Amino acid sequence: EVQLVESGGGLVQPGGSLRLSCAASGFTFDDYAMSWVRQAPGKGLEWVSAISWNGGSTYCAKSMKGRFTISRDNAKNTLYLQMHSLKSEDTAVYYCAKDYRILSSSWMYDYWGQGTQVTVSS
Repeated sequence: EVQLVESGGGLVQPGGSLRLSCAASGFTFDDYAMSWVRQAPGKGLEWVSAISWNGGSTYCAKSMKGRFTISRDNAKNTLYLQMHSLKSEDTAVYYCAKDYRILSSSWMYDYWGQGTQVTVSS
């Protein structure tokens, strides 16, 4: 059974930092690209960042470039999102998502985690 379990969210002040983690199990983690997607209160899903199956390529939404860094540790089956210079508009539930296509980067997803809440507020 595929499982994606996010952690690391919480309340942080504007300008602060957080590192999110996504522990993966039930599939061969290093065969699949992974992404982070978020949903702010009352809004739709917003793609945040993605990383290829081997970690060789990373992508980030324009509004988060320079502040957010995606990475993965294939030995630990874990995906990360390091977030710096957080703003109130980064407040959202953050989800990790598994690409549906093996050894490729389709940016279409077949499994999602349950999400972790990030709240940026003073």
